[in-house]
Amino acid sequence: MRKFISVMTATVMLSTMLAACGNTGGATIETVEEDTAAVETSTEEAADTASEEPAAEEAAEEVTEAAGDYHIGIVTGSVSQSEDDRRGAEAFQAKYGEDRVILATYPDNFTEELETTIQTIVNLSDDADMKAIIVNQAIPGTTEAFRQIKERRPDIICIAGESHEDLPEIGSAADLVCNNDFVARGYLIIRTAHELGCDTFVHISFPRHLSYETMSRRVAIMKAACEEFGMEFVMESAPDPTTDVGVPGAQAYIAEHVPEWVEKYGQNSAYFCTNDAHTEPLLRGLLENGGYFIEADLPSPLMGYPGALGLDLTEEAGDFSKILAKVESAVVEKGGAGRFGTWAYSYGYTVSAGLAQHAMNVIDGTSELTNIDDISKAYEVFSPGAAWNGSNYTNADTGVKADNTFLIYQDTYIMGDPGKYMGSTEIEVPEKYFTTK
Repeated sequence: MRKFISVMTATVMLSTMLAACGNTGGATIETVEEDTAAVETSTEEAADTASEEPAAEEAAEEVTEAAGDYHIGIVTGSVSQSEDDRRGAEAFQAKYGEDRVILATYPDNFTEELETTIQTIVNLSDDADMKAIIVNQAIPGTTEAFRQIKERRPDIICIAGESHEDLPEIGSAADLVCNNDFVARGYLIIRTAHELGCDTFVHISFPRHLSYETMSRRVAIMKAACEEFGMEFVMESAPDPTTDVGVPGAQAYIAEHVPEWVEKYGQNSAYFCTNDAHTEPLLRGLLENGGYFIEADLPSPLMGYPGALGLDLTEEAGDFSKILAKVESAVVEKGGAGRFGTWAYSYGYTVSAGLAQHAMNVIDGTSELTNIDDISKAYEVFSPGAAWNGSNYTNADTGVKADNTFLIYQDTYIMGDPGKYMGSTEIEVPEKYFTTK
């Protein structure tokens, strides 16, 4: 695997991340002046309050100049479904200006509103000055949207972050695809659980997610890794938040079942869920009942922890070092030291902002689109000091590595007094896992 470490000067600040709030309703193109829609999580309420702070307003005004007069579009989910993705897009918009960076949201119930999703993405190409469109997360419909864009505007760079569609499929339409490294992480999450003393690993998901190649392959890798480390692997099912039960119903199910699961599988069981909305009630239940949580599906100290811990992060907004420190202190206070982990910097936040930065660098002629070091350089702007590792995606059926598709991950941090990085980016993942399916 090809390794890269991100290091940058302290002058790069992340306080711009909350310059605005997203619309949680239908798919619309937005700017930082739009109103905040009501959402259900306490994490978002804290972040929304922070967006009104003077420091954030000043950051939005002091925009950074780019080389050319062009526009970049970023499409994400709403703050209620994928807050970190949205905040990263807002951070990039605050850095370069709302006149240069156009934001849009796809519908919360995107599985039932495929045409709306496709049209939302395609609509950005109506802008004559649009030169790059980034979709994070690249939900179903993104491939078709990119194909339509390429037919009408082949000059636009189409980039997919965290694709829900099969990577070979979206890679055929996108110019660049970057996903979390479901191969390496499938192995490393289990390895970390084993190192922490866990004897059982519980995987929580639902049929829609398990139909994705990325998630089905990761499940297979996790099962194989559990066998390697002598651990029991268990599958538990939970409601899909995009169905009629919605987010409240899905979260209620998790909250109700965590005590039963911990009693059934024991205190040395580790848990993993594939859906963001499931994360908060899972963390809350594990903090109260025991068990381990290595890291979220899309890791971040903001993913589930603030709501589960009842934290107000208004003062820390935009500063991930302070956010992590406050979350860690609360975890330790509740007796969770050594049992709960994350990435120091939000994955969703970094992908939205980092891929947009990479697109801008490519347009300005300072980076190559499919150069892993250049992608790393762009991610570094929004994750100072974090260790990353990654590689080209390998097709499990053919064994062929894709030139325009990359899998990346950040080192795992286990919170404690003191906490510690697990050195995951230093581990050589056995080659057999790259074709496990």
